[in-house]
Amino acid sequence: MPHELDLSQDAARLTAQLVDVPSVSQQEKALADLVEEALRGLPHLAVDRDGDAVVARTRLGRAERVVLAGHIDTVPIADNLPSRLDGNGLLWGCGTSDMKAGVAVQLRLAATLTAPNRDLTYVFYDAEEIAAEFNGLKRLVERHPEWLAGDFAVLMEPTDGKVEGGCQGTLRIRVETTGRRAHSARSWLGDNAIHKAAPILDRLAAYEPRRVVIDGLEYREGLNAVLVEGGHAGNVIPDSCAVTVNFRFAPDRSEAEALAHAEEVFDDFTVVLTDSAPGALPGLAHPAAAAFVRAIGTEPAPKDAWTDVARFTALGVPAVNYGPGDPKLAHAREEHVAVAAVLEAEERLRGWLTG
Repeated sequence: MPHELDLSQDAARLTAQLVDVPSVSQQEKALADLVEEALRGLPHLAVDRDGDAVVARTRLGRAERVVLAGHIDTVPIADNLPSRLDGNGLLWGCGTSDMKAGVAVQLRLAATLTAPNRDLTYVFYDAEEIAAEFNGLKRLVERHPEWLAGDFAVLMEPTDGKVEGGCQGTLRIRVETTGRRAHSARSWLGDNAIHKAAPILDRLAAYEPRRVVIDGLEYREGLNAVLVEGGHAGNVIPDSCAVTVNFRFAPDRSEAEALAHAEEVFDDFTVVLTDSAPGALPGLAHPAAAAFVRAIGTEPAPKDAWTDVARFTALGVPAVNYGPGDPKLAHAREEHVAVAAVLEAEERLRGWLTG
């Protein structure tokens, strides 16, 4: 593990250095320490820290403030460390795409943009890859919302170099059945709760998800079983079963509306909400967002996932997703990022913030 981060190297080499510091969710301290130390050595930035989240800000009195945010944690390592660079210009390793390449771009800009055309806030936060209750950005929103104040935010999630507007909402429910427990040798004395779950799966298989166009972007919904729980032993008729269903909903639905729809689908079952987060409308008509899209120069797309842009939206800060790396490679054993994509992202953001 390096003793310090070298912010003078290009963003691709810096990505490799970041990747080689393991930072699985809730084990980010070593990387957060390195990030904090590197940023505190830059006289043009004011630096704050909360837990393993680090925030650095310029204070130039510009008319507009932009927030660049990225999480420093990764999913568990899958035999894909240390990083390696192949002969095709691809950097392989855990977190290359999601999202240490984006974090490297942030750090390069933080080190080198001493007089940007907008004031800048750089947010490096922890625990994005696990349950929302642990999310470092959520903690900052609750404890230090003033650190996140801005006119526009860019979440450096991997987008394959496209601007992705808004994000889906997400909720999880348990759809439950009950029966009567009995010995399987005398099954007629029982009532099999697992068998009674069959209509739940039938409805999910037949469900036709909605597609909706918002600000010219098409969001696709999905309603899917992600977990089935039931049974006690190999000779017991089960008296309970639960199917966990994840509903990814378009951002024109509120959380309450999404839950009402899910309850309607399973109207004759017991439905228990276990987890919910709102989506975020794309907001691409906002002047700052429109200017960003023009500067990046690619056709905007919808975000087919939930991301922390929803937290910025809730704060009243318009936000988009933009970063190097292919989101389809996130969390994969074969996760990698193209060196050219990392350098291009840095170049485009630099042009926007200096032009």
